[in-house]
Amino acid sequence: MILLTGFEPFGGADANPSIDAARLAAADLVRAGVDAAAVELPCVFGRRAGSAGAVLEDALAAHRPDVVIATGLAGNRNRLSLERVAINVMDARIADNAGEQPVDVPVRADGPAAYFTTLPVKRARARLEASGFPAEVSQTAGTYVCNSVFYELMHQLAGVPGARAGFVHVPPAAGQWSVPRIGRALGVVAGCAAGPDGGHDDVAPAGAES
Repeated sequence: MILLTGFEPFGGADANPSIDAARLAAADLVRAGVDAAAVELPCVFGRRAGSAGAVLEDALAAHRPDVVIATGLAGNRNRLSLERVAINVMDARIADNAGEQPVDVPVRADGPAAYFTTLPVKRARARLEASGFPAEVSQTAGTYVCNSVFYELMHQLAGVPGARAGFVHVPPAAGQWSVPRIGRALGVVAGCAAGPDGGHDDVAPAGAES
Protein backbone atom coordinates (compact mmCIF):
# COMPACT_ATOMS: atom_id res chain seq x y z
CA MET A 1 0.00 0.00 0.00
CA ILE A 2 1.28 3.46 -0.93
CA LEU A 3 0.42 6.45 1.27
CA LEU A 4 1.02 9.97 0.08
CA THR A 5 0.65 13.01 2.30
CA GLY A 6 0.56 16.73 1.61
CA PHE A 7 -0.13 19.85 3.60
CA GLU A 8 -3.03 22.19 3.97
CA PRO A 9 -2.41 25.80 2.82
CA PHE A 10 -0.23 27.90 5.11
CA GLY A 11 1.25 31.37 5.32
CA GLY A 12 -1.95 33.01 4.05
CA ALA A 13 -2.09 31.00 0.79
CA ASP A 14 -5.40 29.75 -0.60
CA ALA A 15 -4.07 26.39 -1.78
CA ASN A 16 -1.14 24.06 -1.38
CA PRO A 17 0.01 22.09 -4.43
CA SER A 18 1.51 19.35 -2.26
CA ILE A 19 -1.83 17.93 -1.14
CA ASP A 20 -3.55 18.59 -4.47
CA ALA A 21 -0.79 16.75 -6.33
CA ALA A 22 -0.67 13.94 -3.74
CA ARG A 23 -4.39 13.34 -4.27
CA LEU A 24 -3.98 13.24 -8.04
CA ALA A 25 -1.04 10.83 -7.74
CA ALA A 26 -3.00 8.54 -5.42
CA ALA A 27 -5.99 8.57 -7.78
CA ASP A 28 -3.76 7.68 -10.74
CA LEU A 29 -2.24 4.81 -8.77
CA VAL A 30 -5.66 3.48 -7.81
CA ARG A 31 -6.77 3.60 -11.45
CA ALA A 32 -3.68 1.58 -12.29
CA GLY A 33 -4.72 -1.09 -9.79
CA VAL A 34 -2.40 -0.03 -6.96
CA ASP A 35 -3.66 0.31 -3.39
CA ALA A 36 -2.98 3.96 -2.58
CA ALA A 37 -4.37 6.85 -0.56
CA ALA A 38 -3.63 10.51 0.11
CA VAL A 39 -3.96 12.23 3.48
CA GLU A 40 -3.90 15.96 4.18
CA LEU A 41 -1.74 17.05 7.12
CA PRO A 42 -2.26 20.26 9.09
CA CYS A 43 0.61 22.72 8.95
CA VAL A 44 1.02 22.46 12.71
CA PHE A 45 4.08 21.38 14.66
CA GLY A 46 4.06 18.65 17.30
CA ARG A 47 2.10 15.53 18.18
CA ARG A 48 -0.86 16.91 20.11
CA ALA A 49 -4.40 16.53 18.76
CA GLY A 50 -4.80 18.41 15.50
CA SER A 51 -1.07 18.51 14.76
CA ALA A 52 0.71 17.08 11.75
CA GLY A 53 2.44 14.44 13.87
CA ALA A 54 -0.84 13.18 15.33
CA VAL A 55 -2.64 13.05 11.98
CA LEU A 56 0.35 11.27 10.44
CA GLU A 57 0.39 8.70 13.25
CA ASP A 58 -3.33 8.01 12.75
CA ALA A 59 -2.84 7.64 8.99
CA LEU A 60 0.00 5.17 9.43
CA ALA A 61 -2.09 3.12 11.84
CA ALA A 62 -5.13 3.17 9.56
CA HIS A 63 -3.38 2.33 6.27
CA ARG A 64 -0.30 0.36 7.37
CA PRO A 65 1.52 1.37 4.20
CA ASP A 66 4.53 -0.30 2.64
CA VAL A 67 5.62 2.99 1.05
CA VAL A 68 5.06 6.52 2.34
CA ILE A 69 5.84 9.63 0.34
CA ALA A 70 5.28 12.76 2.37
CA THR A 71 5.26 15.99 0.40
CA GLY A 72 5.38 19.69 1.08
CA LEU A 73 5.76 22.95 -0.79
CA ALA A 74 9.15 24.59 -1.26
CA GLY A 75 8.29 28.01 -2.61
CA ASN A 76 11.87 28.81 -3.62
CA ARG A 77 12.59 25.68 -5.65
CA ASN A 78 11.93 24.99 -9.32
CA ARG A 79 12.32 21.21 -9.34
CA LEU A 80 11.18 18.18 -7.39
CA SER A 81 13.48 17.84 -4.38
CA LEU A 82 13.97 14.33 -3.03
CA GLU A 83 15.05 14.89 0.56
CA ARG A 84 17.92 12.85 1.95
CA VAL A 85 17.85 13.64 5.69
CA ALA A 86 15.48 14.84 8.42
CA ILE A 87 17.03 16.60 11.42
CA ASN A 88 15.77 16.68 14.98
CA VAL A 89 15.07 20.39 15.30
CA MET A 90 12.17 22.78 14.88
CA ASP A 91 13.25 26.35 14.13
CA ALA A 92 10.37 28.27 12.58
CA ARG A 93 10.91 31.50 10.66
CA ILE A 94 7.13 32.00 10.62
CA ALA A 95 4.38 30.68 12.87
CA ASP A 96 2.51 27.52 11.92
CA ASN A 97 -1.25 27.48 11.34
CA ALA A 98 -1.85 27.20 15.09
CA GLY A 99 0.22 30.30 15.78
CA GLU A 100 3.14 28.36 17.23
CA GLN A 101 6.71 29.31 16.38
CA PRO A 102 9.17 26.93 18.04
CA VAL A 103 12.83 27.93 17.97
CA ASP A 104 15.66 25.45 18.55
CA VAL A 105 13.26 22.81 19.91
CA PRO A 106 13.77 19.09 19.13
CA VAL A 107 11.10 17.25 17.19
CA ARG A 108 11.60 14.36 19.60
CA ALA A 109 13.53 15.03 22.80
CA ASP A 110 14.45 11.33 23.00
CA GLY A 111 15.19 10.90 19.30
CA PRO A 112 18.44 10.71 17.35
CA ALA A 113 19.97 13.76 15.72
CA ALA A 114 18.75 12.74 12.27
CA TYR A 115 17.11 10.09 10.11
CA PHE A 116 17.95 9.25 6.52
CA THR A 117 15.25 8.56 3.95
CA THR A 118 14.61 4.96 2.98
CA LEU A 119 13.33 5.92 -0.46
CA PRO A 120 15.64 5.22 -3.42
CA VAL A 121 16.15 8.93 -4.04
CA LYS A 122 18.96 8.67 -6.58
CA ARG A 123 17.11 6.10 -8.63
CA ALA A 124 13.95 8.19 -8.42
CA ARG A 125 15.84 11.28 -9.54
CA ALA A 126 17.13 9.40 -12.59
CA ARG A 127 13.65 8.17 -13.51
CA LEU A 128 12.15 11.61 -13.04
CA GLU A 129 14.72 13.24 -15.28
CA ALA A 130 14.31 10.49 -17.88
CA SER A 131 10.58 11.25 -17.85
CA GLY A 132 11.15 14.98 -18.35
CA PHE A 133 10.68 16.13 -14.75
CA PRO A 134 13.48 18.33 -13.32
CA ALA A 135 14.58 16.74 -10.05
CA GLU A 136 17.36 16.83 -7.46
CA VAL A 137 18.49 15.06 -4.33
CA SER A 138 18.31 17.69 -1.58
CA GLN A 139 20.52 17.71 1.48
CA THR A 140 18.15 19.75 3.65
CA ALA A 141 14.42 19.67 4.27
CA GLY A 142 14.62 22.93 6.23
CA THR A 143 13.51 23.33 9.84
CA TYR A 144 9.80 24.06 9.40
CA VAL A 145 6.84 21.67 9.55
CA CYS A 146 8.02 19.76 6.45
CA ASN A 147 11.20 18.64 8.19
CA SER A 148 9.26 17.94 11.38
CA VAL A 149 6.87 15.64 9.52
CA PHE A 150 9.76 13.95 7.71
CA TYR A 151 11.47 13.29 11.05
CA GLU A 152 8.24 12.06 12.66
CA LEU A 153 7.58 9.76 9.71
CA MET A 154 10.97 8.13 9.95
CA HIS A 155 10.79 7.91 13.74
CA GLN A 156 7.38 6.26 13.69
CA LEU A 157 8.45 3.75 11.03
CA ALA A 158 11.90 3.05 12.51
CA GLY A 159 10.76 -0.32 13.86
CA VAL A 160 8.78 -1.41 10.80
CA PRO A 161 10.83 -3.89 8.73
CA GLY A 162 10.95 -3.13 5.02
CA ALA A 163 9.05 0.16 5.18
CA ARG A 164 10.16 2.67 2.56
CA ALA A 165 9.49 6.28 3.40
CA GLY A 166 10.73 9.78 2.86
CA PHE A 167 9.90 13.34 1.94
CA VAL A 168 9.62 15.18 -1.36
CA HIS A 169 9.48 18.96 -1.65
CA VAL A 170 7.42 20.11 -4.62
CA PRO A 171 7.79 23.43 -6.45
CA PRO A 172 5.01 26.02 -6.70
CA ALA A 173 2.31 25.31 -9.28
CA ALA A 174 3.51 27.94 -11.72
CA GLY A 175 5.52 28.18 -14.92
CA GLN A 176 6.55 24.73 -16.10
CA TRP A 177 4.85 23.13 -13.10
CA SER A 178 1.10 22.59 -12.85
CA VAL A 179 -0.60 20.56 -10.12
CA PRO A 180 -1.32 17.67 -12.55
CA ARG A 181 2.32 17.66 -13.66
CA ILE A 182 3.52 17.58 -10.06
CA GLY A 183 1.08 14.73 -9.45
CA ARG A 184 2.50 12.74 -12.36
CA ALA A 185 6.02 13.31 -11.05
CA LEU A 186 5.00 12.01 -7.62
CA GLY A 187 3.59 8.95 -9.35
CA VAL A 188 7.02 8.29 -10.83
CA VAL A 189 8.57 8.47 -7.35
CA ALA A 190 5.89 6.15 -5.96
CA GLY A 191 6.39 3.62 -8.73
CA CYS A 192 10.13 3.64 -8.19
CA ALA A 193 9.83 3.18 -4.43
CA ALA A 194 7.21 0.43 -4.68
CA GLY A 195 9.05 -1.55 -7.35
CA PRO A 196 10.95 -4.76 -6.65
CA ASP A 197 14.25 -2.85 -6.47
CA GLY A 198 12.80 0.02 -4.44
CA GLY A 199 14.69 -0.97 -1.34
CA HIS A 200 18.04 -0.40 -3.05
CA ASP A 201 19.33 2.88 -4.40
CA ASP A 202 21.62 3.63 -7.31
CA VAL A 203 25.26 4.43 -6.69
CA ALA A 204 25.57 7.83 -8.34
CA PRO A 205 26.83 11.25 -7.30
CA ALA A 206 24.16 13.52 -5.83
CA GLY A 207 26.07 15.50 -3.24
CA ALA A 208 26.37 19.21 -2.66
CA GLU A 209 29.49 21.33 -2.38
CA SER A 210 27.87 23.83 -0.05
